[in-house]
Amino acid sequence: MAQFSVYQNTNPATKKAFPFLVDIQSNLLDDLRTTVVIPLAPFSSTDKPISRLCPVVEIDTKKFVVMTQQLAGIEIKILGKRVADLSEYRSDFIAALDFVISGI
Repeated sequence: MAQFSVYQNTNPATKKAFPFLVDIQSNLLDDLRTTVVIPLAPFSSTDKPISRLCPVVEIDTKKFVVMTQQLAGIEIKILGKRVADLSEYRSDFIAALDFVISGI
């Protein structure tokens, strides 16, 4: 699994609010049965996000908010189809995670 790959959310309870999940876990941990993901919410469904915490990314010309404060560990087998690569936003993801952990 490639870090910063985007997958369809297959959870019926959350997929409407968060249609995609981005895998942020290091590739060095590929042997684990779990991975750490951050849900992506459609930009139009969110209030003005805190830009450092919740960067905005684009998938197929549609904007999504990275809901960093809702990151979670999930089993890899429940991830849906891979739909995009957001590695171009790597520095935004790292900055958002740093903000969650250190507040800066």
